[in-house]
Amino acid sequence: MPQTPTRVAIVEDDRETRARVAASIRAQGSLDLVAEYGTAAEALAGLAAGAPDVLLVDIGLPDRSGLDVVRFAAARHPECDILIISIFGDEANVLAALEAGARGYLLKGSLQRDIALDIQDIRSGGSPLSPVIARQVLKRLKVAAGDAPSPPGAGDETTLTAREGEILTAISRGFSYAETAAMLGISGGTVHTFLKRIYRKLAVHSKTEAVFEANRLGLIR
Repeated sequence: MPQTPTRVAIVEDDRETRARVAASIRAQGSLDLVAEYGTAAEALAGLAAGAPDVLLVDIGLPDRSGLDVVRFAAARHPECDILIISIFGDEANVLAALEAGARGYLLKGSLQRDIALDIQDIRSGGSPLSPVIARQVLKRLKVAAGDAPSPPGAGDETTLTAREGEILTAISRGFSYAETAAMLGISGGTVHTFLKRIYRKLAVHSKTEAVFEANRLGLIR
């Protein structure tokens, strides 16, 4: 007997992101996109009538926090798997989302594979987490278990050189690689080389993750 497609709904105000995620879902025969919401109000109204199997939620919605949507869906439809897709990777939002009922948390800047794979993962009992988010959760669990957190700058592997800090600070402020190279008087290739070192030190895979992790560790302002 053929399996019933997994019903998916998206709560995302950015049209480009919503269209990209929707296209990924529609490309999978095992998934069925049943609803798209651009605001929390629209999502809450839709969820009052029923819930999908998987709900993708952005935290930064224009009318109210996506966390309100998460809490409502988790309380009213506990069988619904909720997956956060957000630009916010700070500990407060991550913990609030997981405590509210989300079962996965992905940073938009680190979506390096088809989102359909993460949807299938969460339906199979997994908890998709971006690497930066996974480390935050693991560190929090270690602290809760009684392990003292490492002091800032305790390891050389998480200490950026002055040049690495300058480059990552420029990138975090929205400057392109070419603009960063011009400001610092270095070549674009040198910028890429330094970024690779930064990624390795912070154990991340994208500039978005690098900025989040460096901010969290207090390595850049």
